[in-house]
Amino acid sequence: MGPPGLLTPAVGRVPDVARIAVLRANALGDFIFVLPALEALRAAYPAAEIVLLGAPWHAALWRDRPGPVDRVLVVPPAPGIRAATDGEATAGIVDFLADVRAEHFDLALQLHGGGANSNPLVAALGARVTAGLRAEDAPPLDRWLRYVYYQPEVIRYLEVAALVGAPATTIIPTLAVTDPDRAEARRVLGAPERPRVALHPGATDTRRRWPTDRFAGVARVLHADGYQVLVTGTPAEQDVVDEVVAAAGVPIRPLVGTLSLGGLAACYADCALVISNDTGPLHLAAAVGAPTVGIFWVGNLITTATALRGRHRPIISWTVHCPVCGVDCTPGIYPHRPGDGECPHRDSFVTDVPVAEVLEAARELLFT
Repeated sequence: MGPPGLLTPAVGRVPDVARIAVLRANALGDFIFVLPALEALRAAYPAAEIVLLGAPWHAALWRDRPGPVDRVLVVPPAPGIRAATDGEATAGIVDFLADVRAEHFDLALQLHGGGANSNPLVAALGARVTAGLRAEDAPPLDRWLRYVYYQPEVIRYLEVAALVGAPATTIIPTLAVTDPDRAEARRVLGAPERPRVALHPGATDTRRRWPTDRFAGVARVLHADGYQVLVTGTPAEQDVVDEVVAAAGVPIRPLVGTLSLGGLAACYADCALVISNDTGPLHLAAAVGAPTVGIFWVGNLITTATALRGRHRPIISWTVHCPVCGVDCTPGIYPHRPGDGECPHRDSFVTDVPVAEVLEAARELLFT
């Protein structure tokens, strides 16, 4: 056996494991990154039930979907775990923990973050063995790894799975598209008039947003190349989608709030290409097999971009100074360097990416 690592964990499997709890209750892209770790757990403990402690949208996504998650328990809103959705009560964590402890989990994994809030919750589940990440301000679990920010997210969570004897079986996040997903996409979109390309110009963090006029320029060229261009977005991104549609000046189709997450997955799976900012839909598209061109700030490229290049092209912005005040935004994580690395501005850090680079990558993927 070689040295300890992803494929040869330093510890063996935990004996007599019937039920595994995994905490990951955050956003779409965050969840895509833990899929390989869940696959590793499934391979190492094939007879165990894997229960995701997640958000309401996880329960909807995993209803009757094949994959490594057997069941979802929705974690009540709690500080540092997840925010309440509209109309959702914020109480209930005490009752939730009592119910979960009654399930007698054998393993409980914290795949949620640095652990300041999530490690106490996982420790309170009452599992025989706990494992996860630990930042400097977090309490330890039974087995833990130091949380280091600049690490590929997929590898980060595979290392946690290795703490309980689950070696990696893949580093590629994969999400199954179901027949109901495809039926929904067909019902909403109809039959394609020509090959489709999807653009996703939104992102929760506005610093990750490429300007809408650049997306519009890409849309014009791809429309002229013979593609049907879709522009996807969440209801909160309606204005961003509208700006792209208005600026494009050619017939392109907006899709905002018309598809469930499963329907969106099927939509992307049928696209010849998806072009997006670094945000959940980009990682969803890759997970369902669509070729992608992603626009990344250099720091996020380290943590979230796929390492594959056969069907994926991350385009990198090297901006590290705030475009408004000029503060170097890297020292925040490197305290021994000059500057505090923080500023209040949220202007885009990816405006230096030219349209020509995105189109070059898009055409390379489309025409090969």
